Amino acid sequence: MPEPRTTTTHCPYCALQCGTRLTRERTGVVVEPTDFPVNRGGLCQKGWTAPALLDVPDRLLHPMVRRGGRLRAVDWDTALRTVADRVRELQAEHGSDAVGVFGGGGLTNEKSYLLGKFARLALGTSRIDYNGRFCMSSAAAAGTAAFGSDRGLPFPVTDLGRAGVVLLAGANPAETMPPLLRHLTAPELVVIDPRRSATAQRAALHLQPAPGTDLALALGMLHIAVVDGWVDGDYVRDRTTGFDAARQRAMSWWPERVERITGVPVRAQRAAVRMLARADRAYVLTGRGAEQHAKGTDTVAGFIDLALALGLPGREGSGYGCLTGQGNGQGGREHGQKADQLPGYRSITDPAAREHVAGVWGVPPESLPGPGISAYELLDAAGAPGGVRGLLVFGSNPVVSAPRAGHVAERLAALDLLVVADFVPSETARAADVVLPVAQWAEEDGTVTNLEGRVLRRRRVRVPPGHARSDLEVLHGLARRLGEPGHRYPTTPREVFEELRRASAGGAADYAGISYERLDAGEALHWPCPAEDHPGTPRLFLDRFAHPDGRARFAAVEHRPAAEQVSAEFPLHATTGRVLAHYQSGAQTRRIPELAAAAPEAFVEVHPDTARRAGLADGDLALVSSARGRTAARVRLVDSMRVDTVFLPFHFPGAGRANLLTNPALDPRSRMPEFKVAAARLDPLPADPAPPAGDAAEVFA
Repeated sequence: MPEPRTTTTHCPYCALQCGTRLTRERTGVVVEPTDFPVNRGGLCQKGWTAPALLDVPDRLLHPMVRRGGRLRAVDWDTALRTVADRVRELQAEHGSDAVGVFGGGGLTNEKSYLLGKFARLALGTSRIDYNGRFCMSSAAAAGTAAFGSDRGLPFPVTDLGRAGVVLLAGANPAETMPPLLRHLTAPELVVIDPRRSATAQRAALHLQPAPGTDLALALGMLHIAVVDGWVDGDYVRDRTTGFDAARQRAMSWWPERVERITGVPVRAQRAAVRMLARADRAYVLTGRGAEQHAKGTDTVAGFIDLALALGLPGREGSGYGCLTGQGNGQGGREHGQKADQLPGYRSITDPAAREHVAGVWGVPPESLPGPGISAYELLDAAGAPGGVRGLLVFGSNPVVSAPRAGHVAERLAALDLLVVADFVPSETARAADVVLPVAQWAEEDGTVTNLEGRVLRRRRVRVPPGHARSDLEVLHGLARRLGEPGHRYPTTPREVFEELRRASAGGAADYAGISYERLDAGEALHWPCPAEDHPGTPRLFLDRFAHPDGRARFAAVEHRPAAEQVSAEFPLHATTGRVLAHYQSGAQTRRIPELAAAAPEAFVEVHPDTARRAGLADGDLALVSSARGRTAARVRLVDSMRVDTVFLPFHFPGAGRANLLTNPALDPRSRMPEFKVAAARLDPLPADPAPPAGDAAEVFA
């Protein structure tokens, strides 16, 4: 059947999943926005330029196998046989957990689901996790504990526009998801961020805590809510449990103590709480700045406690939510990519969940592996005794995006087998033994789930170029060569989704009532949607929370310092984040000329006084060092920066990788690494810095 010349679909980048219309012209694919609720006819710079990625000059078009130190083009049968033969050898020698899978939060629901199934059945391994562990795992853990269910926003994005006040803790949507600002023009914004970000510049009130002290600030704000009489007593009594323990913890965080630790003035703390409490409609939203800490789950829980005390969650027009980052960050964690989860957001240790999913898959429940290890732990042990000897990477670039990135690159180099499925030669693909070229967003059908829990249809407008195949075809081909029946791994997205519906039925993220037919008819379906006559659930928790007693749980959390403290050797806090022009590791956006021109190289934002003490001026090249590594970056003087803090975006490769510095200390519950705080120092770049990683021409034949 010929491909349609025009189709409606969704942007490939952030979790807003803005509505777009794609048209095939003689000169290529053209994009225009649609009047979809989250973007209302707008797109950001990344969305407008997304079609340029389809035909970048170094697009991967052939399978490749490393021979003689170079990646050389081969046919698909050779590539898949090479992988399957090596997998069998490694598992015969070291056991089934010798081979692992590392997935991505940008994969469609169908690919996420089939990848988890492939890992547990075709490989028989427990070693599967994904880059979403670095994105929303702390909010997921805190939200599940508080509400009994985890959905980024348990309400539609459009509800935000009717709010009086929105608090953003550690979120910078003006750069990370600009179309969201269309819903944030009417509310007054309270922004918590160590930087005066583009979002903070729009705020009515900006609280600028020292990196790693967000939880102390959340506890202090709860203290003020209690002492100043802002707690909604009826709501707390009728809809929550655990308030007394949380209140007692907060009582030791009086405002003056919080000011000493965070640097946020008492008057600003009180103003923030007063604004939220007096608003008829108010929201508390958290982002990566609150999550990416070794205490990220507790930090998010602290802000949830504040929202509960003020009576916000589960009320129409008010609430708590988390701004999911990746394009399918919500759906990607619901259907089996996480080490401890099965489809439908089920726990892999739950006997009933194992029995249900095994029944859909046609295997005995006892044949399913148990829980594996988290993303960083999987990468950290790669190639070492007890760790994986082979790793299959789908839709991720951990050489740039993982914490302690230099160490991660060394561990990947120690593997006996590294396989990467991608559409561009990312830094991780360049290190691979086998590279499998796969289709992009405009070349495949499927579904994704945006930050509202709304399931959306992706539609193809052209066929993949060269010899690129869909990830579903890749998994089918590998599974068959590993001895699995081919019918167990469908290659058409619709068929995979039909199975996903059955596997998710009855789970927390229940898609049983969602079908391609309903989505193609234009229905707005948010999970849970347990039956075909069910309208979906755009607003969760209006009647009750998802715990058996219907009540939300306060968490009695306590602030603790960051895992790494500043010292005479490393006197600055280094924190990382994103910028408007780039997305995630930058493997996609750095290839688009317009975006590369807007942000062409790694940089470090520094207060002028801090730069002066380091002997640096605006535009100089600096060496930023931590106990784990060094990165080279161009100095940008920013008057609004804290003098004890420097900021680096993490999108850049080679010697400019910000994650060469970051601390892999893990949250004990979510296993989130501490991306947001590293003790660092700033120096002029020496005359002979370490060279950046080689480009594709050096390793691709």
